[in-house]
Amino acid sequence: MVIGGGVIGLLTARELANAGMRVTLLERGEPGRESSWSGGGIVSPLFPWRYLDSVTALASWSQARYPEICTQLAHDTGIDPEFTVNGMLMVAKDESDTALAWAARHGRRLETVDAATFRALEPAARRPPETGLWMPEVGQLRNPRLLAALLADVQARGVTLRPDTPASGLWIRNSVCRGVTTPRGHVEGDQVIICAGAWSGELLGDLPAPPAVRPVRGQMLLFRTTPGTLSRIVLEDQRYIIPRRDGHVLFGSSMEEVGFDKSTTATMRGELLALAHERFPVIRDAPLVKHWAGLRPGSPAGVPYIAAHPEITGLYVNAGQFRNGIVTGLASARLAADLVLEHHPILDPAPYGWNTPRG
Repeated sequence: MVIGGGVIGLLTARELANAGMRVTLLERGEPGRESSWSGGGIVSPLFPWRYLDSVTALASWSQARYPEICTQLAHDTGIDPEFTVNGMLMVAKDESDTALAWAARHGRRLETVDAATFRALEPAARRPPETGLWMPEVGQLRNPRLLAALLADVQARGVTLRPDTPASGLWIRNSVCRGVTTPRGHVEGDQVIICAGAWSGELLGDLPAPPAVRPVRGQMLLFRTTPGTLSRIVLEDQRYIIPRRDGHVLFGSSMEEVGFDKSTTATMRGELLALAHERFPVIRDAPLVKHWAGLRPGSPAGVPYIAAHPEITGLYVNAGQFRNGIVTGLASARLAADLVLEHHPILDPAPYGWNTPRG
């Protein structure tokens, strides 16, 4: 039983179904409509050298496999996630040495570029920095399309989806998790994997030392331009711009500790709009199509919890990916499945343990 129908839950269900398990997925609302839908779909951590190696390990494993998975999903479901490699330009003053050292240690392609090269790579940027950082192999995908493809895929693989079925608590007897409680009664499962994103900490909150997963709101804007108006992902001061193939452009996002409030605010809309127009004047006349918010599953140092409960048999967690649910999703799901199936894990699971201190 998988609790949560975001990208982590869907990918985890897919891995288990592929291994021959009978899988039921419970989702509190409509599958694929929370944080996974709300993000930007960059297949890289933002400023990746700022994260612990445990996050880099998950991201690297996933990045190597996303092109193939997206091609397979498009073929099998007819829904193309539109994985696109257009590189990521970053403005990170005084971090070049740290970034280059990280890239060398992990075998990643990262270069410093001067202002002229920065402008050549993204002519729409108003003020190219004297020194920027460029990762030409970074890709992106349209996360709503990825989620739609995953939903179709897991159903074709026999996964039972139960939308509008919130898990209100765990059903534990004699230190064994036997399922979850819902407004419609108990739902039984031999193994229960909590993949409920920002709600995971709340669901596990009655257990000793629950995972420190909390909601962190992010607000986003979507503009409509003609294809080619912008060509690169550009990242500066935790704000990024992402050009889609069809000309739509995303700009975001905020980082707000407001609990489970995912409403949008006029203040943040104005702040994001002013920054987008100031940094990329070419979109000043572009129609603003949409403004939305989502709740990320925050965790200490952004390191997720992917582990079996140390004392309760049959209970697992795969949550807390924070801003990196898409980029770490493939590895997170495979590692969780390895633990459930008692396979040799793809990565050392120790950094993601239930009680492992985060940096």
